[in-house]
Amino acid sequence: MIIDRDGNVTIITQEKASVKTLVNNIEQGYNKFKNYHLIVSLSSIEKIELEDIIEFLRLSNQHRGDKKSFVVVTDKVDLDEMPDEIVVVPTMQEAYDIMEMEDIERDLGF
Repeated sequence: MIIDRDGNVTIITQEKASVKTLVNNIEQGYNKFKNYHLIVSLSSIEKIELEDIIEFLRLSNQHRGDKKSFVVVTDKVDLDEMPDEIVVVPTMQEAYDIMEMEDIERDLGF
């Protein structure tokens, strides 16, 4: 797990371990991330299933409930199959775009 900061955004990149292990690691260290928008990059993982994305659902709901963005980046899934409750995009640029839109929505009270 590689952790980078870009202003008010934490980018977590997973390289080798399973998605389930990654989710557990994020949950255990959540206090370090809770005040930042989160991008979880799964781009270097070869095969990702719908069940892998669903592993992030509880974490995403908690983070978004605290008025912070949570975005998963991967181009190895069918975006039409993803649940509406979690934001999954194929590129880092789209992740930043989503966070900007969500910031604007929060500022407007949506």
